[in-house]
Amino acid sequence: MKEIDIFQIGNFKIGQAENQDAGTGVTVIVAPEGAPCGLDIRGGGPASRESGLMDPLAAAEVIHSVVLGGGSAFGLDAAGGVMKCLAEKGIGFPVGDVVVPLVCQSDIFDLGYKASNVYPDKEMGYAACTKAFEGEHGNFENGSHGAGCGATVGKMLGPDRCTKSGIGSYAVELGELKVGAIVCTNAVGDVYDYVDGKRIAGVLAEDKKSLNDVSCEELMYAMTMAGKPSDSADNAPAGAPTNTTIGIVFTNAKLNKTQLCKVAGMTHDGYARCIRPIHTSMDGDSIYAMSLGNVEAPLDVVGTLANHVMCEAIKRSVK
Repeated sequence: MKEIDIFQIGNFKIGQAENQDAGTGVTVIVAPEGAPCGLDIRGGGPASRESGLMDPLAAAEVIHSVVLGGGSAFGLDAAGGVMKCLAEKGIGFPVGDVVVPLVCQSDIFDLGYKASNVYPDKEMGYAACTKAFEGEHGNFENGSHGAGCGATVGKMLGPDRCTKSGIGSYAVELGELKVGAIVCTNAVGDVYDYVDGKRIAGVLAEDKKSLNDVSCEELMYAMTMAGKPSDSADNAPAGAPTNTTIGIVFTNAKLNKTQLCKVAGMTHDGYARCIRPIHTSMDGDSIYAMSLGNVEAPLDVVGTLANHVMCEAIKRSVK
């Protein structure tokens, strides 16, 4: 197994746009030819659009774009701009004399990181989608770009004690099989290195020069013992609602939508290996999985590799 460039997996493009002053943005993944895609949502408070298309019972066999964005539910308007851009390029499901692009979106809660009244809109979505078609693969970068512009982690003690995070990616090949992941890490919890188990990002000490001696998990337990349960609307920490880790896995394995939903589910184990706590009622944790090839590979191998690359992508998103 060796690391590869994520764009070696198949035919897809990524465009990003952001408002650095407001601390929010979008990352638009485009599959120009359409691609099978699955979705698994584990968090209790997702902000999503067209997630029903990922249901194995839904008619759509392929989609044309996945949008990862900021702005919580307000930012879901960005998908409209992506649809406009793709339709202008003739990408979509043909219906009579028009094409209808199938665009799904999931958002993090970054409102209040810098601004609460500015979030991705149709114009930003259109701009990001346009960027995807510049050059060979678009303008994708790890870090505080696109959906990662307003991402933070470790918010159990409020936004003043959190660590800045962003968007990260990683991909590998195992023989002919290729699997990669992109993730925007925006968690109420701390982030741990999946290799040695050490805490590498999260709630900060009072001087903000190091990580807090007490982890987010321990803080949650302490709040409960003090009679302030972390899921209480009246007693929740100041930064509690500002969460959700969203990501997408790519593979060149030939998988259908049902199989991809299983891969997405297995990839959530990567979230659990790296983020604590995870999948809480305060999160909207979601993972897409997209097939971009025709390589025959065991489903469980793809899912296990997806778990691995997601762990490394999370690590890179906070580094």
